[in-house]
Amino acid sequence: MRIGLLTDGGYPYTTGESRLWCDRLVRGLARHEFDIFALSRSREQEERGLVELPPQVRRVHTAPLWAAPDHRPVGRGRIARRGHGRRERREFTAHFGRLATALCADETGSPGDADGFAEGLYGLAALAREHGALDGELRSETAVRILEAACRAPGANRAVRAARVPDHLAFAGLLERALRPLSLDWYGDDALGAADLSHATSGGSAALPGLLAKRFCGVPLLVTEYGVQLRTQYLASRQLAAPVRALQAGFQRRLAAEVYARAELVTPGNTHARRWQERCGADRAKLRTVYPGMSADRFHAVGEGAYGGEPNTLVWVGRIEPAKDLVALLHAFAEVRRAEPEARLRLVCAPTESAGAAGYLAHCRALAAQLFPDEAAGAHAVGENPVSFEELGGPEAPDLAGAYAAGSVVVLSSVVEGFPLSLVEAMFCGRATVSTDTGAVVEVIGGTGLVVPPRNPRALADACVSLLRDPERRARLGAAARARALELFTVEQNIAAFRGIYLELMSHNPVHREGADLAQAPRPFAHPAESHVPGRWAAPTAARVPAGAAGRAPSWAAGPLAVLLRDRPDPSHRPGPSHRPDPSERLDPRQRLDIAEEGAGA
Repeated sequence: MRIGLLTDGGYPYTTGESRLWCDRLVRGLARHEFDIFALSRSREQEERGLVELPPQVRRVHTAPLWAAPDHRPVGRGRIARRGHGRRERREFTAHFGRLATALCADETGSPGDADGFAEGLYGLAALAREHGALDGELRSETAVRILEAACRAPGANRAVRAARVPDHLAFAGLLERALRPLSLDWYGDDALGAADLSHATSGGSAALPGLLAKRFCGVPLLVTEYGVQLRTQYLASRQLAAPVRALQAGFQRRLAAEVYARAELVTPGNTHARRWQERCGADRAKLRTVYPGMSADRFHAVGEGAYGGEPNTLVWVGRIEPAKDLVALLHAFAEVRRAEPEARLRLVCAPTESAGAAGYLAHCRALAAQLFPDEAAGAHAVGENPVSFEELGGPEAPDLAGAYAAGSVVVLSSVVEGFPLSLVEAMFCGRATVSTDTGAVVEVIGGTGLVVPPRNPRALADACVSLLRDPERRARLGAAARARALELFTVEQNIAAFRGIYLELMSHNPVHREGADLAQAPRPFAHPAESHVPGRWAAPTAARVPAGAAGRAPSWAAGPLAVLLRDRPDPSHRPGPSHRPDPSERLDPRQRLDIAEEGAGA
């Protein structure tokens, strides 16, 4: 089976989201062929190059979304530029007008708004396919005037009515970047159009090529969302002006609804993502939860009890950012220290490169120094802070398994969380956990850990103290957590789920090849099942091939078994006096097959 894997800012680049699970998926399904269609997000990402790809990856197509459109030749992610005449400009005005009217409509608009969005989107895609890239038209004065008219039209969203010319210009730039996949050369018979199935690893821009491949080439679409793309876009547009943010939200909402409507199957990573998809109009019959797979081998030694951990140590592992709410965790640990003076807190964080993360880390260090002055056992001893900030990969925490092995309780204090990977890692290690109720935490924990409300340091402290004082309860919860993680969240479980989904979708969507013989019925796979039957399959002799039949029969139907079935006498025919039956007719079928193979070998 040939899979077209669609990614946005991740695999096969060495940096970005969804990189690890895509690599595990491709390597785990070695019997399938993969063509990768990747959208890059920055120049630095492209300069760092690609990961080492397995042999089942046939080709990699890349296209940038981070800069102004370039003049790449055909085959490098761009359609050759051609001039747009008056007729093409009229078609662009009509299609873009439908698109702009739909995305400016109020959320309570009529179902016709969704139809108008789809008509405009596919109309622009067909125009780009026939007459070249649309980046100039999407940034033109005509497009800005169409946006302005759509914002002021009756029935438009109240927030977009306040948009001014700078807002229209800003959104026109964002829209041109979002619609850049329309102008790619990925939709021919030598690219995504030749795939048996297109698998988008996220919604939004990554799924847009899959929509066009289904529209133009009939390729079925599978969409996987481990982080809801619509929610990510909402959070990323917080710095924009209110009218631009409303326009951007309208476009992303309509695009998500179209993706969910056209996909054969949507696989959310958890119930939290599934609720977002249902809110955007996804059909429940098309939704199937597939948890992201993680490698459990590196945590095996810790999970089997080789490292018990310090009984009075709490461990936090993650990225340093305000959404993790380390301030609340430090205040909660102050309460823990009052109840358990020997308690310690280890904060193991990934290396930070952004200025915002570095500033938040400095603020947390200052707060820890203020809440917990260095304590010394005596007058001549050096003081030590019970809170330590450690960088993952450093001497204190060389790897993740060592970080979790250092403590007996793992803490998660986030106020915003999708799928909590750090909790799954702690469960693989057999550690008891205390978490805040956010995102998919409750679904992942499933009763094997303690859950408290977010932004509640007192409740977080009470839960931590109860586990620190009860080692038997910690052991029970840790064993149950490890058993649950091994059952639901392993790489093997994830690969087995997608293997079954691929076969299921292909059973309902047979492969159609334009170059195939029209006399043959569509085959559900690129290679017939008979080609995998062990044995020797020889070509028929010229005397046994009926006249005019050359070129009609498939190659797998030319073996001796097919010859025997074709030349077998009619059971309803009774031999007359002049008919002498062949001695081979008195043999059983197995003996006939042996005779035929010996004759074919001769």
